[in-house]
Amino acid sequence: MSLNADTYVYGANGEWTLLEDPDDDYSKTMAGFERSRSKLWGSEAVRALGARFFPRLDGDNLKVEPGEIDDFLAECEAIRPYLDHLGEVSGYGAEYVTGCFNNIVAASVRAKAEGGGVIVW
Repeated sequence: MSLNADTYVYGANGEWTLLEDPDDDYSKTMAGFERSRSKLWGSEAVRALGARFFPRLDGDNLKVEPGEIDDFLAECEAIRPYLDHLGEVSGYGAEYVTGCFNNIVAASVRAKAEGGGVIVW
């Protein structure tokens, strides 16, 4: 199984609803393989960078609420300079890690624009 990064908004009834994926292109929502939860996003290497959102994926889904989007995007920008290193220590390679990371960031930017949140699951 693969992880997806999706954008959601809350409706008037308080229930969250996923927004349409960009261009229905799965490659733009892929956030990694299921094993990436612990091997990459929840790894000690990510934790050592001070990440507090990404490690949630180690054993659970990552749901970033609308009020947390700015903090999450700041965490993403703090991690961005280390993507090559994370690709190396995870064994996935820099290109793969960067692609998945960019999809997560893109979903988060869409969430911010829509007043919503992002879920990686």
